[in-house]
Amino acid sequence: MSQYYLIAQLPGLEPYEDGKSPLPITEKEFRDACSSFLSEKELEILDGISLIPPRDVQPTGSELVDAWNREERELRLALAVARASHKGKTFFADGEVISAPALQTANTAVDLGDPLAAEEYLQSCRMETLDRLRPMDMFCEDAVYCYAIRLKLLTRMRLFDEERGHTSYQNIYHSILNGNSQEN
Repeated sequence: MSQYYLIAQLPGLEPYEDGKSPLPITEKEFRDACSSFLSEKELEILDGISLIPPRDVQPTGSELVDAWNREERELRLALAVARASHKGKTFFADGEVISAPALQTANTAVDLGDPLAAEEYLQSCRMETLDRLRPMDMFCEDAVYCYAIRLKLLTRMRLFDEERGHTSYQNIYHSILNGNSQEN
């Protein structure tokens, strides 16, 4: 029942068209709100949520978080395979079986050729995965974890800035050229 009061007070998290609008809640504010309503075990699961799943799949105590970790791990392995293939190399996924949909998603992202467009596409796919995994009971612990993952995804996308990325690329490129010209 305490999840009802927690979830009822949380603002909606829509992707927002421009992807730059400030989110209505920060991860810290969300965590602070959760601390009043979740048990220590639930807070431990919440604090363990990451957009980078552990390499070795281990149960977290949440069906949703476990499913998210499996799906994200598979997508990341598929991306490694697709990127390696795109460069004419082979990536061995340690005997992991990667589904055809995950490979298709990864190949589509790699084929886009534009890193920002690829990230936006992958973000959309991740949101679809999260929507598919979302529990039917919107006031359970897994609904809180689903909200946490969505917030992390939206927060991450706001870190991407085309102008800053281009400037960073130029700085790295020029430092490489300047470093190489000093050695010759």
